[in-house]
Amino acid sequence: MQAPAEILTVWRQFDGFPMETLTKAWYYQRSGEQKQRDVELMKHHRTQYGITGNCFDLAIWLLSAFDDAGIKAYPIGSELGTEQAHAAIMAADSAGRRFLCDLGDQWIQPILIDADSPNFNGDRLAGFFPGAEVQVKPADQGVEVIYYRPNGKQSDQVYATVPVERSEFLRAAEYSQHHIHTEPLVEIRLQQEDETVHWEFDNWKSFLSTGTGLYPDSPIETLEEWVERIHEKTHYNKEFLRESLGFYRRLNLGSSE
Repeated sequence: MQAPAEILTVWRQFDGFPMETLTKAWYYQRSGEQKQRDVELMKHHRTQYGITGNCFDLAIWLLSAFDDAGIKAYPIGSELGTEQAHAAIMAADSAGRRFLCDLGDQWIQPILIDADSPNFNGDRLAGFFPGAEVQVKPADQGVEVIYYRPNGKQSDQVYATVPVERSEFLRAAEYSQHHIHTEPLVEIRLQQEDETVHWEFDNWKSFLSTGTGLYPDSPIETLEEWVERIHEKTHYNKEFLRESLGFYRRLNLGSSE
């Protein structure tokens, strides 16, 4: 079952928005004590550099868009307050049905997660996640999503569906923005013919996930080559890419100076 038009209309505002940690590293260097950007600043940076942010940035931005549209929504998360935290949003339609909205993992569209919905009949569902079918099951803390990829690989994630107080969520976001991993990450949904695919740059390798399998990009080494490749996929400002990727290169060499 597809989300109703009022939820999809908000969601579609974020089509083409990558999830990435480049902005996190870039803003970390130029901000004061507060590292989590507000929505106004995120919009300004999007206009100026074409950039978006990590899962907390996208969740906060999406939540604000739902607020503006008058749609009931609230933040959810897993392992909040740790370096492994993940953030998403739950939105409800006029009938009170809840839809998981996860821009951080680059879902194609929101998915109905209420236990009495058709999605809980055990079927594998296509069209929700790029390069994989998904199965939704009830879990102790909320719902479990199992991802089935064409090579036979399976993975899963449990989403706690209990609303997180917004003040607590913002504290978790702030914590996340203060902790930078050494490996840069960029994920983006791309449209190829009649399929939404998933392109990922992770720890200086990149690849495409589709309904027929995973396809690695040709290896490259220089920072400028990565600037060009990531710019081609995301349309991010090239000087921004040079600065943020350079930060990660220095982290990998053991210095953030």
